[in-house]
Amino acid sequence: MGQGHVVGAKSGSQTQSWNPRVDTRDTYRSRVGSRAGGRRDVDGGEGREGVGLGDIWFWPPRRPRAMAAPGTAAPPTPVAPGDGLLGGRGGPPDSMPGAKQLPVLIRRKRDGGRLSEEDIKGFISAVVEGSAQGTQIGAMLMAIRLQGMDLEETSALTQAMARSGEQLQWPEAWHQQLVDKHSTGGVGDKVSLILAPALAACGCKVPMISGRGLGHTGGTLDKLESIPGFNVIQSPQQMQVLLEQVGCCIVGQSKELVPADGILYAVRDVTATVDSLPLITASILSKKVVEGLSALVIDVKFGGAAVFPDQEKARELARALVGVGADLGLRVAAALTAMDNPLGRNVGHTLEVEEALLCLDGTGPPDLRDLVTRLGGVLLWLSGHAGSSAQGTARIATALDDGSARRRFEQMLVAQGVDSNLARSLCSGTPAQRRQLLPHAREQEELHAPADGTVESVQALPLALVLHELGAGRSRAGEPIRLGVGAELLVDVGQSLSRGTPWLRVHLDGPALSDSQRRALQAALVLSDRAPFTAPSPFAELILPPTAAQP
Repeated sequence: MGQGHVVGAKSGSQTQSWNPRVDTRDTYRSRVGSRAGGRRDVDGGEGREGVGLGDIWFWPPRRPRAMAAPGTAAPPTPVAPGDGLLGGRGGPPDSMPGAKQLPVLIRRKRDGGRLSEEDIKGFISAVVEGSAQGTQIGAMLMAIRLQGMDLEETSALTQAMARSGEQLQWPEAWHQQLVDKHSTGGVGDKVSLILAPALAACGCKVPMISGRGLGHTGGTLDKLESIPGFNVIQSPQQMQVLLEQVGCCIVGQSKELVPADGILYAVRDVTATVDSLPLITASILSKKVVEGLSALVIDVKFGGAAVFPDQEKARELARALVGVGADLGLRVAAALTAMDNPLGRNVGHTLEVEEALLCLDGTGPPDLRDLVTRLGGVLLWLSGHAGSSAQGTARIATALDDGSARRRFEQMLVAQGVDSNLARSLCSGTPAQRRQLLPHAREQEELHAPADGTVESVQALPLALVLHELGAGRSRAGEPIRLGVGAELLVDVGQSLSRGTPWLRVHLDGPALSDSQRRALQAALVLSDRAPFTAPSPFAELILPPTAAQP
């Protein structure tokens, strides 16, 4: 095994070699495992990880199994045998742990031991088949949360979860075309609505399996369902037709795909283990492994409105995702993007659809367009559709500017149940015409700047929490939401603002904002006395698989 390297750290980085003999499983566990006792520094700490240059990282700094260079087909992740689009279940291993063996595995992990691949397969089989008690599942998840998992354990968990249900299978000729994007969730994040059709316009196949909003973050499926007639429920056979005819689809996850993830997530939600990095990694990647992708980009948010407020914690998750993906033969890149301010200017389901259409028109907010083009550029490069990330970014920008991405979006709407006349009107109409075609709130209320100053930031979290109270979000799965409720930012970060100028327009169905809601929203506007400035891109870092050359 030769020496690997990492490229990263925005400033002050020094070239350091990485020694594979000292990057032990304990080192990896300190990076993706326990958060209970604070950060563990092993073998000299973070300084051993590699080389600093710009804002690009290569991870992990070792040669993974079954990796291929961009532009060549990576060996496909093994799936269970089966015919047609859906392969058979992976099925339980030959020796599924019995009721007496599960406590042994739980004790081993609780005490800091390591689980074998067969141990993990057996545990997941017991979860899916119903022989594991809920208390045993919770105990194992807590043991993982406290003790962590190394690379091999996390890879085995991801693979076992992916094989717990059906496997999507596509024509072999599609392999190099299949790409996808995932986000850890943010406020105003409508990237998927734009990126999927833009990638399709560039020759990719995008079988995007998305989720619904929960808490203060919005869900891609909810946004699309604000378009009358859009159907997110599509069978694997229907997905293949959509990919053949349109090149992309955005659908919900069926119960047949990765059932282990649904069971484990429900338990994690009530056992305070949602923030376990190995469990997050396995949950995200298991759903992508079954898609049979060539390349995947994951948008890992950090900041005040993200799962990880701290950038370093988000970086640890990003490295785990890239490392486990490499171990499974999947080219994964992870972008660290800031989520302190809302992405774009619109927050709320139909308002975000309107803004996505602006971006598909070739206009829209600069921060949104920048993130769409850069994430898409990385995917085009990793899948061999562009010679570099910069060339890929330019191709995505062209697809937005020449209307080809918008045409794919219109085709996807029609193929997924939207009336063709409505789809055409949405994609060709003016912003005012589009608003009349989508559900909209009954009332609007504007807030005014309390003082002169420069807009330093608009804090996304308090804005999202107020909109959640107004009905734009849900606290429990299945709760109804108000699709027209949302907010429009009337200012940009970095601009000068005079007292009394409207800075926010709230769309609401119920009575006027309460005093407490109005105070919370006004507090979200942060003003300073410095000169106006250009807001930085939310795109902070890019972590790449180890065989990828510098973009």
